Amino acid sequence: MMPAMAKTRFSFIFFVYIIVKCNGVTVDTISSDLKLKNVDRNIDISSQLVKITSKITLENTGRAPVKNFLYAAESVTKDNLAFVGFKDNNNKDLRVVETSVKGYDDVKFWRVELKEAVNAASTVVVTAETVLTKALLPYPTAITQQEDQLVKYNGNLYFFSPYYVASQKTTVIVNTKSVESFTKVKPYSQQDGTISYGAYSNIGPFTEKELSIHYKNNSPFLTVTRIERLIEVSHWGNIAVEETIEIEHTGAKLKGPFSRYDYQQDHHSGPASVRSYKTLLPASAADVYYRDTNGNISTSNMKVKKDSVELDLRPRYPLFGGWRTHYTLGYNVPSYEYLYHSGNEYLLKMRVIDHIFDDMQVDELVTKIILPEGSTNIKLNIPYPVSRLPDNLHYTYLDTKGRPVVSFTKRNVVENHIQDFQLRYTFPRLLMLQEPLLVVGFLYMLFLCVIIYVRLDFSIHKAEHPHKD
Repeated sequence: MMPAMAKTRFSFIFFVYIIVKCNGVTVDTISSDLKLKNVDRNIDISSQLVKITSKITLENTGRAPVKNFLYAAESVTKDNLAFVGFKDNNNKDLRVVETSVKGYDDVKFWRVELKEAVNAASTVVVTAETVLTKALLPYPTAITQQEDQLVKYNGNLYFFSPYYVASQKTTVIVNTKSVESFTKVKPYSQQDGTISYGAYSNIGPFTEKELSIHYKNNSPFLTVTRIERLIEVSHWGNIAVEETIEIEHTGAKLKGPFSRYDYQQDHHSGPASVRSYKTLLPASAADVYYRDTNGNISTSNMKVKKDSVELDLRPRYPLFGGWRTHYTLGYNVPSYEYLYHSGNEYLLKMRVIDHIFDDMQVDELVTKIILPEGSTNIKLNIPYPVSRLPDNLHYTYLDTKGRPVVSFTKRNVVENHIQDFQLRYTFPRLLMLQEPLLVVGFLYMLFLCVIIYVRLDFSIHKAEHPHKD
């Protein structure tokens, strides 16, 4: 028989195993057979986002083929990390799965699945792309109308990895010569808006060293604090899209009064403010409207291009640090470009979110899809993790049971998330006759009531007719 202590230990391990399996958590180990032969890293901090592209040469020093490897993010950046993606030498996307490693609770890990296994003593080159939001902090935090905006970037001088790195270089793109200060670790060089570090050799796993750069950055620091995207599908040839957008300037706050006269007279006044920005809509977008709580905003232009519709949106007032605006943008697109069907089975394929402005960052996205009344067997597929909201019903004219609404939300969204979702559902085509029959029935009853009213006499007493002599 099993001793009591062994039974307790076995029960505990089994309990932990059940918890891990039920929560869908994967646990990996760090292979000692892998090392990074070379890493060439570019850090672009010229906009409000931090875009890091790393070309990694992975080497298998073991005897068995390797099919995957781990990518890690240090505790300083893991909360700001909005997007992680990998491509192989043929520019094909690699599958990335979030995972964990026992003993490294403060580190965020992803397992990258390679297209082909790396044999012993062989190498493979992959490219990692990461985007960080709110990693650039205004310093000072408040400026006057005439001052430039200075920001500070704090990162890791070395490529953070669970593997040994034989050689690495880092190039930081600031796109300005106005650099107040930066970390100086030899060898380094500064030239034409870039700062280069390395090559550094023989860097151990999980090595961190502060990289700090203080520089001028007047690019638009706009944050969409919340966007609610409503997509209404009609089988009569149209899909209506409406977005309710809340935007805040999250750069250095305006210190002192705002002078409209100076702002209009001096083109260099308010260098960190935002006068306008460009939004890109699908090429087939029509009936575009742009309004806020006061009504239509006429200070905007629309340009129809070959592959998109470009909107030059200009708010009612310029946006300085700490200022906000709220508006609604809507348009229609033909359903045949996004809705496919075979019999009673339908497939809707549209973007999760559209381009709002260059280098956009979105705190919260809520997308709602209103399907035709009578839709069933709804299945949603999105290329990255989102939080699914409870389904509900939406009622409009000529509805009897209500139209099903599929909703989901996602936080920390950037341009890399402009990807298509797929929504499959079943809709009996005979139900398309429901609305016309309701209209015909209503008109029939209306005319019938008129005929009855005209033909019959509903008076209480009959009218007296004059007697004839």
